[in-house]
Amino acid sequence: MPVELSDEAISVRCWPGLLPYFTVLDAMREFTRQRDETTPDQIWLLQHPPVFTLGRNADAADVLDPGPIPVIRSDRGGKVTYHGPGQWVAYLLIDLARCGWNVRQLTQAMENAVIHLLAQHGISAQARRDAPGVYVQGAKIASLGLRIQKGRSYHGLSLNTDMDLSPFQRIHPCGSPGLEVTQVRSLCPDLPSETVAQELLDSLSIALGRPLHKGGS
Repeated sequence: MPVELSDEAISVRCWPGLLPYFTVLDAMREFTRQRDETTPDQIWLLQHPPVFTLGRNADAADVLDPGPIPVIRSDRGGKVTYHGPGQWVAYLLIDLARCGWNVRQLTQAMENAVIHLLAQHGISAQARRDAPGVYVQGAKIASLGLRIQKGRSYHGLSLNTDMDLSPFQRIHPCGSPGLEVTQVRSLCPDLPSETVAQELLDSLSIALGRPLHKGGS
């Protein structure tokens, strides 16, 4: 179904380096708490230092052997996943009530954005209704998790881009024993990480049906 286009721009904030998970989580909660019906929507694009996060539906037993990597309980949906350097994380702070969307529509938009990005490079990817995210030949390349408060979203998606995938072996990714994971570098070795970041933003703009405005970092 085509996305209805809107002139209302989404502000994009991109951060260099690695931002601690708790720092960003606290900032998202505060932004969502303070925003009102006139606050512009935002997308935050960044990377985290190594961390395992447990969503609201997570079983702690799915963390098999964290080793030196911290484990943090999050308030997003979903189960357990890993964030680390070389993985782009896009946090979507969207007023769903204002734009007339529901959580399923936003989830599908995020999945479609990643699928569109990969298709531009000849990679066929799919979403699964029973397990949100994006998969390439059964291996997960992007994870999704959202929190909705008073009709407004935070959290978002993570796209494995150019990273060390071995920490995923320390968990049952998304609570699924034996689930394989992959990344953009394994599929497109010559595609720079910075290009993936820009193409992810472009694809999110298309999937959300809204222009993006690059803000300060």
